[in-house]
Amino acid sequence: MVEEKLRWQWEINKKTSWLGVSLKELYHYKDLLFRLVRKEFLSSYQQTLLGPFWVLLQPILTVLTSILIFHRVIGVSTQGIPPLLYYLAGICLWNLFSDIFLNTSVTFTQNVQVFNKVYFPRIIVPLSVVLLSALRFVIQLLLFFIASAYYYFAMDVAIPLNTYILAIPVIITVAGIGLGSGMLFSILTAKYRDFMGLTQIILRLLMFICPIFYPMSIVPGKLQWIIHLNPLSIQFELFRFSLLGKGQFTPDQVAYSIAATLVLVIGGLLWFNKTADRLIDVI
Repeated sequence: MVEEKLRWQWEINKKTSWLGVSLKELYHYKDLLFRLVRKEFLSSYQQTLLGPFWVLLQPILTVLTSILIFHRVIGVSTQGIPPLLYYLAGICLWNLFSDIFLNTSVTFTQNVQVFNKVYFPRIIVPLSVVLLSALRFVIQLLLFFIASAYYYFAMDVAIPLNTYILAIPVIITVAGIGLGSGMLFSILTAKYRDFMGLTQIILRLLMFICPIFYPMSIVPGKLQWIIHLNPLSIQFELFRFSLLGKGQFTPDQVAYSIAATLVLVIGGLLWFNKTADRLIDVI
């Protein structure tokens, strides 16, 4: 009887788990997850003149710059699609990836004070980044749909409404690539601060390796392998195909992209969970 009364509910030891926490425990922290999303969204636009409208202003300015440089100056083909729609689709998807990757990659360096004081599953922070980035993406995607409706009804531009459903797996895949690679880099940036600057360089290089401002069909044959090596590339082609009816891809390329995403997400999650608690003493 005495032993039963002395049983404990928590046991602290030096062992760490590859799986981190169970889904049941993660569910108990759902309120914290949503509070983090709300906090980050509100704090991002405090003391600003435009507030949440910055979510729309950034892609609008990027689209206008892209039209000026890539369409008017360089003359890159948009495959018969209005440049505004062509660039807006690519930029919206790119913003989803870059937001998740960048904000997840600094999980430990930006939250070390909280991690030192309060226990909660560390994976909550990357998940809150995904939800916040998804919220911003939905707002920007609404802008795309408004522009599409204008071109469809006012300019008589053909929009393939029956393929919109294909955009959902693309969005999930791109978010997965951003989350998986972001978790891997969050460990590297915590151990080696050099990687914080490297993430910016990687993003700038990826922005041109991904077919955001150009179709894959214009890439020379001898350079195609570089574009295809990037699992993000085919997702941009799929995204444009689902929303605008233009895109170049094969089943093998799609399968490779999905496989790479699974490797990144599973590998990033396992390494993140295994290393998270020990990193607090390193930072």
